[in-house]
Amino acid sequence: MIRIFLTLALVVSAVLHCSAEEASRPIAVKVVVIAMFEVGNDTGDNPGELQYWVERDHLDRVYPMPDAYHAVRMNDRGEMAILTGAGTAHAAATVMAVGLDPRFDFSHAFWMVAGIAGGNPNRISLGSAAWARFVVDGDLGYEIDSREAPADWTTGYIPLRKTRPFERPVVPPDGQAFELDEDLTRWAFATSRNTALPDNEALKTARAAFDGAAAQKPPFVAMGDTISSSTFWHGKLNDAWANEWVSYFTDGKGQFTTTGMEDTGTLQSLKFLANAGRVDWRRILVLRSVSNYDQQPRGMTAAESLSHQRIGTYSAYLPSLEAAYRVGHSVVEALLRGWPDSPVIHSEQEQEGTEGKDKSQ
Repeated sequence: MIRIFLTLALVVSAVLHCSAEEASRPIAVKVVVIAMFEVGNDTGDNPGELQYWVERDHLDRVYPMPDAYHAVRMNDRGEMAILTGAGTAHAAATVMAVGLDPRFDFSHAFWMVAGIAGGNPNRISLGSAAWARFVVDGDLGYEIDSREAPADWTTGYIPLRKTRPFERPVVPPDGQAFELDEDLTRWAFATSRNTALPDNEALKTARAAFDGAAAQKPPFVAMGDTISSSTFWHGKLNDAWANEWVSYFTDGKGQFTTTGMEDTGTLQSLKFLANAGRVDWRRILVLRSVSNYDQQPRGMTAAESLSHQRIGTYSAYLPSLEAAYRVGHSVVEALLRGWPDSPVIHSEQEQEGTEGKDKSQ
């Protein structure tokens, strides 16, 4: 009888030990969706960038984050969503806090920014979505009022350590420009490019007031780069500056397409986390959908147009939220199916195997 009790005690002890070990093991996160703002609650009211992800992907597991802007949410498939708060400072602090949280293992996680943005009407239309290969900071720099600028200057914005706009050689300081993995970005675009995006009469009417090369196209998925600044700028002259600023800091390889607020703060924290071995830098994506154009329509001043640019009243507010979710979700689903492998590495291995097979034949 004593032997039976001892055996049972050993079994119970082993089970408890395994359970404690399992409980202390960090949660393997497969995909992190990064949203920047929410209008009210996470569910059940007017949506911001987070709400569709929570409701449609059943992110019902809530993990409090007192050291960040908002609690994180997960489902049982390894998908997480975080809400950073508006602006680069909020984003940087929140992403760093989440990335260092010992409850989670991000070593094989994919990170995807999925938010709305202003759009350059020469490259993208209302309700469209763009995958960025380059993200350029629009805050780092010198500035004088353009009314005091020399007559031959196109802007009062000057790169740090330079004496005039767009002076060469280009020497971007740390945090000025981020280049994401080109293969992964192109894979995400190829995976999502045929996503059906909503269009309606209100969007058509709004588009008709703009003259850019892409301004009147129905919503589509594209590749296009983003400028990130905590200053919400607006107007045709600032659009011209942004075009040149992005081209300057990417050596002509980037094309300014969307304008957001938080992405350089997010990417700076992810870069530091990657340096610490917590994050894989090759597994980061930035998706921005167009809620409004970054400039005034025909027949309106920049000041008049800016007065209408408020969250919830953008001309393509709900369509842009829908686009961010639909396009982003198609990629999240593909990543979850193939996790932990990178789809890029997986595709390369398949191609090498096919080539080897062809040669052997």
